[in-house]
Amino acid sequence: MPTAHSPPDPAVPEPAAPEPAAPRRVGAVLVAAGRGRRMGGEVPKQYQNLGGQPVLARTVAALAAHPAVAEIVVVIHPDDAALARAALPPAVPIVPGGATRAGSVAAGLAALPDRVTHVLIHDAARPFVTCALIDRVLAAVEHAPGAAPALPVTDALWREGAGGTVAETAPRDGLWRAQTPQGFRLGAIRAAHASAPPGAADDVEVARAAGLDVAIVPGEEDNIKLTRPEDWPRAARILADQEGDAGHMEIRLGNGYDVHRFGAGTAVILCGVEVPHDRGLQGHSDADVGMHAITDAIYGALAQGDIGRHFPPSDPQWKGAASDIFLRHAVGLAAERGFRVGNVDCTLVCERPKIGPHAGAMQTRLAEIMGLEPGRVSVKATTSERLGFTGREEGIAALATVALVGGAACA
Repeated sequence: MPTAHSPPDPAVPEPAAPEPAAPRRVGAVLVAAGRGRRMGGEVPKQYQNLGGQPVLARTVAALAAHPAVAEIVVVIHPDDAALARAALPPAVPIVPGGATRAGSVAAGLAALPDRVTHVLIHDAARPFVTCALIDRVLAAVEHAPGAAPALPVTDALWREGAGGTVAETAPRDGLWRAQTPQGFRLGAIRAAHASAPPGAADDVEVARAAGLDVAIVPGEEDNIKLTRPEDWPRAARILADQEGDAGHMEIRLGNGYDVHRFGAGTAVILCGVEVPHDRGLQGHSDADVGMHAITDAIYGALAQGDIGRHFPPSDPQWKGAASDIFLRHAVGLAAERGFRVGNVDCTLVCERPKIGPHAGAMQTRLAEIMGLEPGRVSVKATTSERLGFTGREEGIAALATVALVGGAACA
């Protein structure tokens, strides 16, 4: 018999160390391929305006505001590509859906990168999903193959008989009203969709048909699905309550500063407008000093560095690039994180050319690029009283301040 100090028996293998669990990475599939015919309107409900933004844009922003959501895929009807692209930040991928909801979800699941471990499947027409609700779903799916929010049925249930009369009362014990997002381990729900029954109402039905348990977590009354015209007034009230509650808002400020020197040329590009001049501005891109300052202000408000981090001047593909590429990227990055641009103030510092005659066109162009009302964009100019490099007309400087407004960041 071995003693406490005997060497281990070489015939008995040491127990293998457990494999470390893969870090959780959460993706989201947003189902936006429906037609929404009960809602009416010239475009499907997910593209209709809610408080100045398309419903789809608000839903994407609500999901993106949660720090655990690292990937978002939006599944659309093939006919809606232009509507979707106009509503969404450029970085958000869109994929065409299928003939059924299950087919659309399957397309979204297939589009998620394999590094995703867990997925949230959410209705595009539920723009009021909260971080707290997402937290509950993700916490439950750590211990179960699936989890979904729901509300208990509290009203009496009737079964309709002939002539629209009440035929009988149905028991409501144990009944729940389903909501989304419905959360799953990605591999499990992909496999479940591969053998999904036809006509499944939602992903919980798909999961259960594959033998997966789905935990119920408490839903929220405001997590409504916009379905009929009478839902709009309620949605407006919910939105007003959220925007009037400081606890639901986060405001970030960013500052930007940029300089470009004069060189040979016959015009300068300032805030997206070509202004005739006896010299041009030098830079790796089109040297739009105003747009660069605004772009850096947005990146700064997001704590995302500056243009050089995202578009390195050492990369030849950006040589001579139009600066609206950079600005659109910054605005899109803000939207992905649940923010919109509240207002922009840009000051150009130069002796010449004179900015005043072109300021209105610059305001209009910047507003168009950022998707803002022109009244939220200010472009003005000042001289440096012949002092410094701008006073000596060696170059132009620009300063910009940007306010980003969004839902409160999740803890």
